[in-house]
Amino acid sequence: MEFEQLHVLGMMSGTSLDGLDMALCKFIPHSTDDKYQVEVLYTETVPYDSKWLQKLNGGFYLEPQKLEELNIEYGHYLSEQILIFKKKCPYPIHLIGSHGHTIFHRPQEAYTLQIGDGKTIRDESGIPTVCNFRAQDVKLGGQGAPLVPIGDELIYSEFDFCLNLGGFANLSWKHENNRLACDIGPCNMLLNTLSGLLNKPYDTDGNLAKSGNVILTLLEKWNSIPFYSAPFPKSLGREWYHKHFDDDLKSTTNVRDALRTSVEHISDQITAIIKNLCNHEPQKLFITGGGAYNRFLIETLQKKLPPQVQIVIPDATQINFKEAIIFAFLAYLRIQNKNNVLASVTGAQMDHCSGDVYGVW
Repeated sequence: MEFEQLHVLGMMSGTSLDGLDMALCKFIPHSTDDKYQVEVLYTETVPYDSKWLQKLNGGFYLEPQKLEELNIEYGHYLSEQILIFKKKCPYPIHLIGSHGHTIFHRPQEAYTLQIGDGKTIRDESGIPTVCNFRAQDVKLGGQGAPLVPIGDELIYSEFDFCLNLGGFANLSWKHENNRLACDIGPCNMLLNTLSGLLNKPYDTDGNLAKSGNVILTLLEKWNSIPFYSAPFPKSLGREWYHKHFDDDLKSTTNVRDALRTSVEHISDQITAIIKNLCNHEPQKLFITGGGAYNRFLIETLQKKLPPQVQIVIPDATQINFKEAIIFAFLAYLRIQNKNNVLASVTGAQMDHCSGDVYGVW
């Protein structure tokens, strides 16, 4: 089969734990350059039930043997969801690109772990599978993240900045013919945790935050976290989040004020990076991820950004599934032995082609 005819299913489970995103895609190379157009054929988000929320949240605390059992069990779960998706979807699925779910991310210790066993997925779905995209980059001295910027470079290059507002906020941009990127700080992981204290899964439109007041001492404390002044490349994991935010969240007495302070903190950190990178020409900031629906966060961000930076919010498919789309793209590049990780982004020794392949081409 021609690679242009492949239907690739990208699967993404993010740190915000709002569900499993699945996007079936077809990638069409441009005839004049090395860029690609994506056609999104079919999508679905499967929310996690309370059992899986508990299991994935608890994976961080498991002993190695129990964690390996969870790795296999989650592979079974992903296989089940693929087969359900396959029955609904009017298109065949030729290849799977699975991000898995991140349990640990400690690149400074040369260690990162995403669960969801690829062999189990291949054996039970019957579809060739690519997974474990991050580990090779860490072995090559990189951060293992972010990986999405390869798609920003080859699919979404019309935008000056690509911002994803997921569990963490991350940004990619072009500088002197190199794609650069970094994790910025917490986003939905922080906002959703606070909303949960009010028995809400998230803050609809940011209305709860809008009704609160900024806690200046807390904002100053968060804005002074050393990571924010560290040089690129840099990435974040759950360990960092727990270290810097858990105690403050546990001692919160006014959740609305804490949410308001969180919106200020998130928008401060995003704006600080973009102000240092943008020039005086009109520039476009493409925003995806669940945070794009937080109207108050977007309004707050717009007020702080330089006037020449125009925020672009795409349609719901791109907002919800951009990361799943790009993990499909990573698998698409992997089975052609093309580089799918950029050293300019992760700090690895070289650009490389990453991902474990299960199944024969």
